Amino acid sequence: QVQLVESGGGLVQAGGSLRLSCAASGSIFGINAMGWYRQAPGKQRELVARINNAGRATYANSVKGRFTISRDKPQNTVFLQMNSLEPEDTAVYYCNAVREVLGGRVDYWGQGTQVTVSL
Repeated sequence: QVQLVESGGGLVQAGGSLRLSCAASGSIFGINAMGWYRQAPGKQRELVARINNAGRATYANSVKGRFTISRDKPQNTVFLQMNSLEPEDTAVYYCNAVREVLGGRVDYWGQGTQVTVSL
């Protein structure tokens, strides 16, 4: 099993910044990628950003140029730097880790951290 613990959410005004952190522990050997998803009220969970073991990052179009994902592999921690926040970024943000297995993948999730952006 893999445990993911997020921190760094909160309330911020539009245009402000927040930095989310996610620390992984447990059976982390074989984790191929880590990332962040978010879910706003009444909406489906969506990918925000992910980074693989080679350091390649991908982003949702809505956050490109504003958010940056990074990973401290020795510390098994992934970060999401969020700048120029907008009210539309308000959501619960979930840390995700993926282990690719034969024929599929196994996803691990954190408990979520609330990000609220006010006008």
